[in-house]
Amino acid sequence: MASSFSTNSKLELVTTGEKAGLWGTITNTNLQVLEQLSTGYLSSAQLASGDLALALDNGATSNGKNLYIKLTGTLGANRSVTIPDGAERVIIFEDATSRGSSALYTITVKTVSGSGVVLPIGSTSLVYSDGTNVNLGLKNKGYVTLTASAITAYTAVDGDQILANTTANPITVTLPASPAIGSEVTFVDDRATFANNNLILNRNSQPILGLTANLTVSTNGAAFTLLYVNSTRGWVYKDNI
Repeated sequence: MASSFSTNSKLELVTTGEKAGLWGTITNTNLQVLEQLSTGYLSSAQLASGDLALALDNGATSNGKNLYIKLTGTLGANRSVTIPDGAERVIIFEDATSRGSSALYTITVKTVSGSGVVLPIGSTSLVYSDGTNVNLGLKNKGYVTLTASAITAYTAVDGDQILANTTANPITVTLPASPAIGSEVTFVDDRATFANNNLILNRNSQPILGLTANLTVSTNGAAFTLLYVNSTRGWVYKDNI
């Protein structure tokens, strides 16, 4: 019988009595794959030009087997990083991309057929695939700067830390549409101008402080975190303004 390959790592599994004279080569390749899975590092600027498809090649090292992937380059559109369906993987992603003059572009990590998760801008996130979909595990938050002269509307994702500069105009931030209990978004008045040009938080169908109304923040120097608790209370202050 010919070799088969493991489901998640695509290690070559040699059938007893097969591959005479090739065991050393196959074993060394398997060890290289295991090394890549445990310590492998990849820096990729692919998202500057298009989506990044991670490969899990049979019996060989490949980009989808790296433990740590640093994403670089300037985004010109929403981008996706895809993991093959059926593979269970744990990967750490560092978002070192630039959005240029727009923070509106997103990076979604997903299986080919799944919906996946959106990486918070500037974050380092551990994600895991159960073979069907990708979920967000641990994350080290980054910061996204919104300047009203360039961006007057933005849709937040769980884990965003937003520095809002409303010197020129008000800024509207739409909160995540389907937050999980414990989701957080942090806001900071970058220039102490919220009283002149407000920060408006669009509740996006979820309550804020138990009320079915958007929240207008007009306190200069405000810095606070909204925490999602449940569908009744919705988003509440984790920290006071």
